[in-house]
Amino acid sequence: MDGFSSMAQSDSNWWRDGIFYQVYPRSFQDSDGDGVGDLAGILQRLPYVKSLGVDAIWLSPIFPSPMEDFGYDISDYTGIEPLFGTMADFDALITAAHDNGLKLILDLVPNHTSDQHAWFVESRASRDNPKRDWYIWRDPAPDGGVPNNWLSEFGGSAWQFDETTGQYYYHAFLAQQPDLNWRNPDVRAAIYDVMRFWLDKGVDGFRVDVIWHLIKDAEFRDNPPNPHYVEGRPPNERIMTQYSTDQPEVHDVIAEMRRVTDEFEARVLIGEIYLPLHRLMAYYGNDLTGAQMPFNFALLLTFWSARSIETIIEDYEKALPRGAWPNWVLGNHDRPRVASRVGPEQARVAAMLLLTLRGTPTLYYGDEIGMHQVAIAPEDVRDPFEKNVPGIGVGRDGCRTPMQWDATEFAGFSAARPWLPLPAHYVRDNVVNLEADARSILSLYRRLITLRKSSRPLVAGDYHPIAAQGDLLIYRREAEGQAVIVALNLGPDPVAVTTSAIRFGSSILLSTFLDREDERIEGVLDLRGNEGVIVAPP
Repeated sequence: MDGFSSMAQSDSNWWRDGIFYQVYPRSFQDSDGDGVGDLAGILQRLPYVKSLGVDAIWLSPIFPSPMEDFGYDISDYTGIEPLFGTMADFDALITAAHDNGLKLILDLVPNHTSDQHAWFVESRASRDNPKRDWYIWRDPAPDGGVPNNWLSEFGGSAWQFDETTGQYYYHAFLAQQPDLNWRNPDVRAAIYDVMRFWLDKGVDGFRVDVIWHLIKDAEFRDNPPNPHYVEGRPPNERIMTQYSTDQPEVHDVIAEMRRVTDEFEARVLIGEIYLPLHRLMAYYGNDLTGAQMPFNFALLLTFWSARSIETIIEDYEKALPRGAWPNWVLGNHDRPRVASRVGPEQARVAAMLLLTLRGTPTLYYGDEIGMHQVAIAPEDVRDPFEKNVPGIGVGRDGCRTPMQWDATEFAGFSAARPWLPLPAHYVRDNVVNLEADARSILSLYRRLITLRKSSRPLVAGDYHPIAAQGDLLIYRREAEGQAVIVALNLGPDPVAVTTSAIRFGSSILLSTFLDREDERIEGVLDLRGNEGVIVAPP
């Protein structure tokens, strides 16, 4: 397979060699005792982030917001939400991050604003307001109903009637999150100026929220029904999003965004995209002029089995445009925790997979200490998605609970009761305890990151699958005449690995159990259940 060039990467390509770490600001560290995390708290915990060995911090939104969708409803793109602190706090954080060799990535939410944003307040004031066309307004259908059948991702119609002007506005998510009209050049120019504002302040790039939503069908045609809809799934899945997302013109917008980031040195553009593989690849852009990293969520969504994962990797590698760089994600603020999806034993194997595949890995805060999806009692639910569509398992609160720092009250996260509850097991599963255990999952993550950074094959090597059966997933990473073999047992039973790729005299560099370093292999590699190893040829 085409691999990454073995030539040393320039600073402009730092994101290829780097490891990203997503921080959900509300839940990382509270510095002022209000039960909600903040920028000063992140600054306080910066030594911990640095100690992991990651290269970049991605912050979920920190801008002023009514918090209807916890920051993804922005009322001011160039300010700081007071709940999180001040612009001075942000400046202190970015300075400290850069002083510690860490990049800082902001979450850009250009598809929609809060309904309290000044732009929308003007837009809804009258039909002839200069900012009317900054949002998507439509007349009622002939029967007085909604303009078409488009549905909100969070349940119900995606159209909200406005009594003042007698038209509907479109919202792909909450009614309090009206969509911007990206066919309007003034909207584009305004968001590009927002990007320049933060790039001027030194941010190292953006993760662009729901980037595939930005352009809608110009004719607003009805979406077709989804023939594969299964009862019990979110109701918005009853229809396909053929006309409300992933329109061809979106790639022109992304190319424009990329040109904005390219005005500045060594910046990166990352896109959030939930699309089938063949459509995802288009977001790299013609001649790779789109997003440098369209997020690849395959490992978040797949059935956890060796053959499923092997097929996903193979298909993804084959689909990449020539010269495009892959990336992998195991967790984020919208999806159940990996330790709950695959089980605590396989969470170690998943960590080894993520940090040894070809491409840039992104870690989600707390996954490195094995945080689980927390069961949220109905009275504690904060997520608007769960409130709108209760009882079918779409709630995202469980993966957003506070970081578990120590065994004190409220896990060292806050002096006050946190905005979301902590699980009882935080007294055992926390940073302080796990740092004291040389074989903990936290120790494993640190060892994996250290090994990755010291291994040219793991940073930049080609990916070569090795034939395996059952619960075994095996592959080789190779660069500049050096190679390592990764062998993962995705099942609970012991297995003997016999392959010519692992020769007599090979030695184990790292086991997920952290107890076999430098062990020599004499012909057969024995793996315990739920064990992964990285092997160096003789």
